[in-house]
Amino acid sequence: MDKQFEVLNKEIIYQGFFRVEKYRLKHTMFGGGWSSEITRELFMRGSCVAVLLYDPHADKVVLIEQFRTGAILNPDKAWLVEIVAGAIEEGESAEEVAYRESLEEAGCEIQQLMVINEFYTTPGGSSEWITLFCGKVDSTQVGGIHGLDHEDEDILVRAVDFDEAYLMLENGDIESAIPIIAIQWLALNRQTLKLKWEGIKKEGVRL
Repeated sequence: MDKQFEVLNKEIIYQGFFRVEKYRLKHTMFGGGWSSEITRELFMRGSCVAVLLYDPHADKVVLIEQFRTGAILNPDKAWLVEIVAGAIEEGESAEEVAYRESLEEAGCEIQQLMVINEFYTTPGGSSEWITLFCGKVDSTQVGGIHGLDHEDEDILVRAVDFDEAYLMLENGDIESAIPIIAIQWLALNRQTLKLKWEGIKKEGVRL
């Protein structure tokens, strides 16, 4: 199959805190030929970063909790348990955003950073592309309320044992996709990661 698509028209139908674009397009079909003209709205979210902050020595993860407009249709659960995340601004790298957001949202300084994966979150209607990291931190002083006042952020931060975090996932207390993916990844890679990052410390390498 020769995979092609053609954009026939594009217009911005909303510009506010986010932007929504409307497309008229067509694309080639698996069975041959072209589709009929279709119309789709696209929520322009751009490239973002999420960071699972993990202390391998204490075996703790850093979780944040904040109000989310996307969850207001279920009012009892409008405050979601998540991990640090933020949008990549012009001129920034994904790594720079990971370090910045970890300080702003959780008061955590990342000592070591690694990419878990990159993926679309909801490609049926959003352009959002996530780079998901795991960041090594010292959790001993983690806690309190964080966030930027000029961005109206009100973020509760806590460090919890990995087993508690995984139990929260199993019990349905974590309902946002990105932290679910991150914690499941950590469940599969935790022992290897602990050996890697603890080994770095034991060798006396400054992170």
